[in-house]
Amino acid sequence: MKYKILSIAIVATLLSSCSLFKNYERPADINTDGIYGDAQSAGEQSLGDIQWREFFTDPQLQALIEKGLTNNPDMKNADLKIQEVQYALKCAKLAYFPNIYFNPSGTISRAWDPYDRNDYTTSKTYSLPATMSWQIGSLGSLRNAKKKAQVNVEQLKNAKQAVQAALVANIASIYYTLSSLDEQLALTQITRENWGKYLDMEKKLMNAGQANLAAVASIEATYYSICTNVVVLEDNIKVLENSLGNILGETAGHISRGALTTFKTPDILSTGAPIRILARRPDVKAAELELASAFYEKNIATSAFYPSLNISATGQFTNSLGGGAINPGIMIGNAVASLSQPIFSNGRIRAQYKISKAEMEVATNNFKQAIIAAGNEVNTAMVELKGAEDQKEFIGKQVTSLEKALDATQKLYAHTSTNYLNVITAQNSLLSAQMSQIKNRMDAINATIDLYQALGGGTE
Repeated sequence: MKYKILSIAIVATLLSSCSLFKNYERPADINTDGIYGDAQSAGEQSLGDIQWREFFTDPQLQALIEKGLTNNPDMKNADLKIQEVQYALKCAKLAYFPNIYFNPSGTISRAWDPYDRNDYTTSKTYSLPATMSWQIGSLGSLRNAKKKAQVNVEQLKNAKQAVQAALVANIASIYYTLSSLDEQLALTQITRENWGKYLDMEKKLMNAGQANLAAVASIEATYYSICTNVVVLEDNIKVLENSLGNILGETAGHISRGALTTFKTPDILSTGAPIRILARRPDVKAAELELASAFYEKNIATSAFYPSLNISATGQFTNSLGGGAINPGIMIGNAVASLSQPIFSNGRIRAQYKISKAEMEVATNNFKQAIIAAGNEVNTAMVELKGAEDQKEFIGKQVTSLEKALDATQKLYAHTSTNYLNVITAQNSLLSAQMSQIKNRMDAINATIDLYQALGGGTE
């Protein structure tokens, strides 16, 4: 009867501990329907499925990104951190094996009589012991500790992905900002030249008595303001080049770059399946890895309720037994196994279990919120990108119309008595529209960079 009761108890224990041997699975109650808002449009391939090289196709930019990924110290440190946790994972895997120690020792002794009254013999003893200890621990504790170590490795790899995505986005942002400043500088230099001509003309008219000093001074002030803007733009370009050089891990110098007009937004504008794509985002993945870590931590806390098994064994070859020397030596061995079951621990085990359970619920809530926030960021970036693309056509038509207006005004000035101020006004209107065109291109670029980051840096 007692064996039957014992068998039932053992079976019940094993069945109740089955959860300790389960792997983490993503919660089934996470709803991602409509998470991208109106921007959701899944296809066979989506933006989240392409690499950064397909987001940013400029060859010069790609070369800079490659250099940054190779030389940037943050990327190097991320690799070193991954190596550290991989060693920790190796230790966790080796915990399944026993510890074995070999500690040989020998003693030689002889009595010495200074008066040579007796001839004493020399006593030689030796021991060649090998000790093995195997702390199996409570049910499932080693397995869940190993699983948690694996999660730690994934967390560091995810951190590296976050560093890479931020680095790629930062390099791309500075690169295209430099291209934008180049175009702004070129337009501002043209404006300076036009106002310089206007100022010279007004000075000649004043000398001829056809213009007054107030008009000349006003034009002169505008001209010097434009000259100041040229200097500011040139300084900003140098500062940004120095900043990019620092990111690339090289000394300051000129950064070769293409024109802003060479940028092309990715052809694929669908976002893809929400949970599959968003799970690549470093922050979302980090939240899920925290949940997985909490899951295994809860299992470790649960395993403390089960018995803990310790096994130790010692074997040795020795000629010393019970204080006397025996020649030749003999083999001695012993083994001890102990089983300990917690009964009363001042509520510590139960309290730790409740803490781990609460932490898992917190991690679950954080994961759900991270998905919602990520979906909103993707939606915002898609809306901004679409808005920039929609404005592009109208701004282009505006520039074309103002180019025609300037051409007509210049012909009127050349063949009639029309005031040169009309030409300057037409030129300023065109330059203003061209500046808006530059801003529109940068809006599309920045929205693409934001979308690249919102989707977790694409796939590798």
